Amino acid sequence: MNSDLLKTLKPTLDEVFSHLHENPEKSWSEKNTTKYIADLLESHGFDVHLFERIPGLYVEFGSGSPVVALRTDMDALWQEVDGEFRANHSCGHDGHMTMAVGACLLIQELIDKNQFSMDEGGTIRVIFQPAEEKGQGALSVIDTGLMDDVDYLFGVHVRPIQELKDGEFSPALHHGASRQVSCEIYGEEAHAARPHLGKNAIEIGSSLVDALKSIHVDTTIPWSVKVTRFQAGGEAGNVIPGKAVLTMDARAQTNAAMEQLGEGISRSIRAVEEMYDARIAQKVLLDIAAAEVSEEARDILKKSIIEAVGEEHLGEEVVTPGGEDFHFYTKRRPHIKAAMLGLGCGLVPGLHHPHMTFNHDQLIVGVDILSRAVMTALEQARQQSAPMLG
Repeated sequence: MNSDLLKTLKPTLDEVFSHLHENPEKSWSEKNTTKYIADLLESHGFDVHLFERIPGLYVEFGSGSPVVALRTDMDALWQEVDGEFRANHSCGHDGHMTMAVGACLLIQELIDKNQFSMDEGGTIRVIFQPAEEKGQGALSVIDTGLMDDVDYLFGVHVRPIQELKDGEFSPALHHGASRQVSCEIYGEEAHAARPHLGKNAIEIGSSLVDALKSIHVDTTIPWSVKVTRFQAGGEAGNVIPGKAVLTMDARAQTNAAMEQLGEGISRSIRAVEEMYDARIAQKVLLDIAAAEVSEEARDILKKSIIEAVGEEHLGEEVVTPGGEDFHFYTKRRPHIKAAMLGLGCGLVPGLHHPHMTFNHDQLIVGVDILSRAVMTALEQARQQSAPMLG
């Protein structure tokens, strides 16, 4: 159904990807990216809605309920590339935006050619979201109220070759929950010759590291907690340090397991505080929700993959410990039926590698799959909301 239109769109989307790839912007700084996409979509006749307080935008087809949304992320990572720190699209968000733009243009063409109709009511909403890498962008969009009326939500993420082969597509990505916790440990400085007069922050922190090993979480669910930063003391080697900073990274495959893990971390901190009669200030730096995949949304993506490229290119559902703030949408708005497409595109050597690369020809396939998914979901939602007869 879409092959000729896709061929026509591909040169435009190649240009879009090249521009986005060559002009990355870090989280919360996606102003030029927002302007570029807004200008591009406006030139194709779209009514663009800019967010008021944050970068990003959305466009819509139709109006009223039901509402089916497609979300893409916009930001690049800030990382060292060949000895220079700069914004860099090493997580594939340039490709994600290209697919979202492509879905807009393809659906518009299908409507114009009377191959898909919005006359029966409902809304297709395409959202360009900032700051995914900070784990805060989805929450900022939720705060605008834009997600309150959404029935179905779809997303996409390029996947490394270790998870999906080039040309293989997954109907669901099961990201895990992740949490980073910073602990400031307040002991008491003393002369190293009189340790009994102080409270050694290094010893307190070491006890906390050991205490984390005693946490128990459901063993059937993958989880971990480990210390990734521990700093204490100054240049003097004869001073008992009174302050230390410790950062831990916690991972769990489900939101329920992460809550268990968080409670265990807090218990460990309280126990060490009591043991040393010291104070440990806990601060959550990052808290990402785990995937809550809707079977209905997953099945729609599965059907769309088969229709677009054939069952032989349908991959398994991917379970990954990596995090994605896409899943805040379902955690904060549980009524939303959501799933995320995994795009197998020969991605090497891995996500977040400064020289990550992938097969750009798979982006147009992603456009096809995502467009089919949102249109199918709208038709399905229309049927579900239609009044019963008889």
